Amino acid sequence: MSAFLRLTPAAADPETTRPAPEKVLKGDPVHTTWNAEERDGLYAGIWESTPGKWRISYDEWEYCRILSGRSVITEDGGEAFEVAPGDSFLIRPGFRGTWEVIESTRKDYVILT
Repeated sequence: MSAFLRLTPAAADPETTRPAPEKVLKGDPVHTTWNAEERDGLYAGIWESTPGKWRISYDEWEYCRILSGRSVITEDGGEAFEVAPGDSFLIRPGFRGTWEVIESTRKDYVILT
């Protein structure tokens, strides 16, 4: 195994999931994840979602870069952040709110638990 890995869908088999039904606020979002790296509490890969809105709760750090689409991430009691291609951001542990996919969104991510 090489120490270099490109984050592309070819790097991993896709996994299809949905948010837990009790978290869904709008639509029927379907998530596809290509988790290319998973070790020692570190996860990296590509994630994609169809339109919908659901509750999110973070106990981990996540760095994201939007590759395509448009989403709105809203913190409980706080600001709404629209994200689009080229936007990079960090979600810290303790973040609570909603993620709404306006246009099918694809991001690459690195998660540290």
